Amino acid sequence: MSSDVLEIAGLFVELVRKPIRNLHIGVYPPAGRVRVAAPPAVSEDAIRVAVVTRLGWIKRKQREFQGQARQTRRDFVSGETHYVFGRPLRLHIRTVESGRCQIERSSSDRLLMVVPAAATVDQKARWLDAWYRHELKQKAEPRMAKWSERIGITVPRWGVRQMRTKWGSCNPEKVLIWLNLDLAKKPVQALDYVILHELAHFISAKHDPTFVGVLDRQMPGWRQVRADLNALPLLA
Repeated sequence: MSSDVLEIAGLFVELVRKPIRNLHIGVYPPAGRVRVAAPPAVSEDAIRVAVVTRLGWIKRKQREFQGQARQTRRDFVSGETHYVFGRPLRLHIRTVESGRCQIERSSSDRLLMVVPAAATVDQKARWLDAWYRHELKQKAEPRMAKWSERIGITVPRWGVRQMRTKWGSCNPEKVLIWLNLDLAKKPVQALDYVILHELAHFISAKHDPTFVGVLDRQMPGWRQVRADLNALPLLA
């Protein structure tokens, strides 16, 4: 697989050559990055024509991303709202002279964070990300098993990492799925959708009728879940 950058009609377009049948154009948050995946045999001229033909759609998607809400900057002070699986929780910071950071849901609407008095904003952010990672893994593990069983495949290897343009990714060759760490802040049904979406790529690597059929059978309302997820605030 190789990549390059083309300038087409005033746009910088990432071109990825890969062994696929059809050319695919995607526009990705948060900034509206344009990416074309194309088979090696497709000429650059044909790629340019395809992008220009879909220029109106590309510009519309970019405007949608530009107008979409962004998560506000977090200072990690008491009173801030932080989301955990779609629920808004009020943060309460308790300082101690020394010791390890401790984070827990102290009630249905409270998130308690016990930190050393000298802790910086960056340290608090890293500690909370680590807590989110643990919570997401706990939530995802049984769901990965459930959806794998439902579509009749072996549970793949999977992990969590921060991603800015995708909610999840799948590598069928390596039998590996990655989940976006930010899913720990989104509703649980969004997590179910992303897991099912990525697992369905082990049935079909493309977004073809076979792939869509898996989603339609297992989660009839997946289109609305996807729309709701993509409407939620993006990383700044």
